[in-house]
Amino acid sequence: MNFAPLRDFILDKLRTGLRHELYYHSIDHTLDVYDAVMRLAKLENLDAYETEILKTAALLHDAGMLITYAGHEEASAEMARSFLPQYGYDETDITLVVNLILDTRMPQQAGGKLGQILCDADLDYLGRDDYFLISHRLRLEWIRTNLRQTTLRQWYELQVNFLQSHHYFCESSQQLRNQGKQNNLEQIKNLLGIY
Repeated sequence: MNFAPLRDFILDKLRTGLRHELYYHSIDHTLDVYDAVMRLAKLENLDAYETEILKTAALLHDAGMLITYAGHEEASAEMARSFLPQYGYDETDITLVVNLILDTRMPQQAGGKLGQILCDADLDYLGRDDYFLISHRLRLEWIRTNLRQTTLRQWYELQVNFLQSHHYFCESSQQLRNQGKQNNLEQIKNLLGIY
């Protein structure tokens, strides 16, 4: 696997090809997920091969946004099948990466340890201090792409439901982010007057 040139290629495509109204599904999100994957791979004691597969999936997991909004995970998987052979990935590697990408579809259903890590990395922000900033990027993206128009109150009600139903898979993610996620949920409930 020749990861470094692949990384440069994908990041360049994202940097130049993503639509401007993708405030959430931007290159910043891809890099954020990549960083979270690296952190969790260490905490979960993954070996070098598993880490390389995860890093690849993190870079490609939303690359389908270059082509389509709806069903972008499937488009990302197709891009992986198309690009990865050129960078020394064999069929086993590609199948692993594709399955990891598809694990990130909502509602997330991780098929194994690597999928759990990628899914947790994809939603790492839910338990962080920058949750509100990132959350509102997604709301603005929904509005600008005509996916869904929501008032601020409606948005926060959706967020309460989402945060209450979401769970981190990995013990490391739970330790790192559960308390922050709970704090964010409580702040939203306070804003809505829910006690």
